[in-house]
Amino acid sequence: MLSRWSRAAFIVRHFGPRQIVVSLEEHSPLGRSYSGVPAAAAAASTSSPGSDLKQSSSKPEVKLNSLFWSKPSSLALPPGSPLRIEEPQYEGLRHIMLKLLLFYSKQSRSIRGANAVYRRIISQVDKPAIYDVFNLENTFRTTFSLLVLHMWLFLRRLKEEGKEGAEFGQYLYEIYNHDLEMRVSKAGVNLLLTKWMKELEKIFYGNIVVYDDAMKPDAKHDELANAIWRNIFSDDGTGPSNDAATTAVQAMSRYTRRESTCLSLTDKEAIFSGNFLFTSLELQSKYQKLHN
Repeated sequence: MLSRWSRAAFIVRHFGPRQIVVSLEEHSPLGRSYSGVPAAAAAASTSSPGSDLKQSSSKPEVKLNSLFWSKPSSLALPPGSPLRIEEPQYEGLRHIMLKLLLFYSKQSRSIRGANAVYRRIISQVDKPAIYDVFNLENTFRTTFSLLVLHMWLFLRRLKEEGKEGAEFGQYLYEIYNHDLEMRVSKAGVNLLLTKWMKELEKIFYGNIVVYDDAMKPDAKHDELANAIWRNIFSDDGTGPSNDAATTAVQAMSRYTRRESTCLSLTDKEAIFSGNFLFTSLELQSKYQKLHN
């Protein structure tokens, strides 16, 4: 049986990233707006056609033009941080029993590390701050798109670790896939769940290919911003309709490039143990509220 990453390579190899995107837009039951997944979420959404940007809000807007220009740095948590996740230390009979049960095996350590990493990812995606800062509606579609973006950021970093990174990425993807299935079910899709998951899998790998292309040295300057607009902000594939939309997309593009560099600067131990944090968007949001 092919692994999910192998199947992804098969999909891209036989259909190509651009054809995947076209096929999804034309044939996916999700459509461009993912409207079929969460009926309840779609009914609750107040975004207008063509954009997932909030149209009006009583919350103060963040001055996006001033964000994400600072010099990138490691995201690793310092020693002694209360947010660090440490391996449990057992002694005596308990240690012997756990060793016999392969608790200390490389695979078990990798699975625990992948779980810790995924908690870091969903912590960034599920908190209100990311929606407030980038002025996005909190819908299933937007959350899924942000989840894919942050998964890609981390999987991109794992490529720097060669075979070990690829193996770790497989564990991370399995955890992501299980969580996504729970999210889809919670959103109200219980019938044809397997079909929905296959469609979301195609979207996941299609987005990853597009983001990878946008980060290549020979890519156009605005290619990443265009990819982010299509995958996260736009419902119908049209370009940004106003200056506010353009500003938000450009800010997320800067955020994405900066996080990618920060992850590259983060040491291997922090990466494989999950002892890192993405750039705090809560601080950005709180600072703006205090100065408005």
